[in-house]
Amino acid sequence: MTETAMSAREHILGSLRSNRPAGDHPLPDLPQFPLDDGGDRTEHFLATLKSMGGKVFDGQPEEVLAAQFPEATQIASTVPEVAGNRDLAAIGHPRDLADIDVAVTRALFAIAETGTVALPDTVLGVNAVAYLAQHLVVLVDPADILLTVQDAYRRPEMAAHAYLAFHTGPSATADIEGVLIHGAQGVRSLTVVLARR
Repeated sequence: MTETAMSAREHILGSLRSNRPAGDHPLPDLPQFPLDDGGDRTEHFLATLKSMGGKVFDGQPEEVLAAQFPEATQIASTVPEVAGNRDLAAIGHPRDLADIDVAVTRALFAIAETGTVALPDTVLGVNAVAYLAQHLVVLVDPADILLTVQDAYRRPEMAAHAYLAFHTGPSATADIEGVLIHGAQGVRSLTVVLARR
């Protein structure tokens, strides 16, 4: 970051700090909205994920990867269950991920209400891999599926990471002549593999 940009940033933050109203300003209580998962949280999560364009498989991650992406040559993996051939620790710049066919990682947790997987910095290694890879494969332990978004925000992990992204299905847009297109601005597919830790 340049010295000019740094000083502009510090100037803005300094102005905010000096103009903050005195006193304690606690955040409001987080409401809890009930959700009926029909008695099966995992099935609710999977149904919601599929409705958002995600794919679901139950099996060995290596076998799912080989069956679903047989032509993948560049695989970045952050999990011991899948041997990738791209070392994310050696990535010097996010643009170096442009040729990744498949990225494989594990969700910190998932949310049944929205079919969402939570991917923090400590899991991804390089945050951009979840956006620049052609396909994203996420391992989810059924025991880590939360019911609602409010449950997710109550988790201590929400404040413990510098970066945590929620992914719900593959990238999609419908503003091009009203046609739904997947993979327009990010991964072309999001595949969840149910895999216990």
